[in-house]
Amino acid sequence: MFATGVTIVTARGADGGLVGLTANSFNSVSLQPPLVLWSLARAAASLAAFATGSHYAINVLAADQKALAERFAARGVDRWAGVAHAPGISGAPVLAGAAATFECFNRSRYEEGDHVIFVGEVERCSRRHDASPLLYHGGRFYTEHPLGAD
Repeated sequence: MFATGVTIVTARGADGGLVGLTANSFNSVSLQPPLVLWSLARAAASLAAFATGSHYAINVLAADQKALAERFAARGVDRWAGVAHAPGISGAPVLAGAAATFECFNRSRYEEGDHVIFVGEVERCSRRHDASPLLYHGGRFYTEHPLGAD
């Protein structure tokens, strides 16, 4: 019963290939220094790329990026075909149109249960001013609706 935002975490593998996956296990950790976290199943095929890489980007998806979230969550598809992106400051792909992007140094990892928790130190962040967030709750995607005047 906990609604979350939706992200796509991206990196470059040791071979230079692009790696990316949909994740909703994203959270702020600290403002000083700026730290964020996300988690990945130990059974994930991309675990090695993220565990050994030095940098990754967390792309917070906008409401108009639902299809992208579904693609990067699917198996057996070319996740990157036709996806607009550019290399970030450390080479991790930054997705075009994201509501926000956090470019991170892979600061630490913690193995807990069947997941690995990644803590990233934010080196650069940006946001799309006109974007509404893509939300996920109860197995369905949503977008925001303000509750009223502040």
